[in-house]
Amino acid sequence: MVDLDLEELADCDVLLIDGRSGSGKTHLAEHMVQTFAALRRPAQVLHVEALYPGWDGLAAGSLALAAALRTSSYRAYDWIAAAFGPRERIEPRVPLVIEGCGAITAENLAAAENWAAAAGAALPRVRSVWLEVEAVTRKRRALARDGEVYAPHWDRWAAQEEELYAWHRPWELADRTITISACDDPIG
Repeated sequence: MVDLDLEELADCDVLLIDGRSGSGKTHLAEHMVQTFAALRRPAQVLHVEALYPGWDGLAAGSLALAAALRTSSYRAYDWIAAAFGPRERIEPRVPLVIEGCGAITAENLAAAENWAAAAGAALPRVRSVWLEVEAVTRKRRALARDGEVYAPHWDRWAAQEEELYAWHRPWELADRTITISACDDPIG
């Protein structure tokens, strides 16, 4: 990652990672899981994309995150079958890494803090990171990752991002913003 102290980010019970499609959320989450493991704190991961009810479901998936944290469970969306699967459990143990578009909202941050307290954290520590990457780089990454499956959906997903992010302004709620330029791009 770009000149980033991952151990500093690992000083928490719940870490929320948000950014537009192709910004590197999953990549950072993978690095954070390794960092937590090196600190002898094995982390579990919740991918917000498991909560989206299809290509038009960004807002619904973001909203479903708080409910999943309140109940410590969710039904993951099967993108092939276009239906939700059986209920899955979020284990009541920290740390938890949550990554995906729509992760950082005021409601989701509050739900993460409550979840961490219920999971046994004496003084729940919730951190959040917003990833800022220029559109050209993000699109190149996303299409390289998902290819023709994502290409026809890029514009409508981007429109949903615009609407959701204009409403919630996650970069203002995040504890930290990481800006990655094309020349810093660890993925591309």
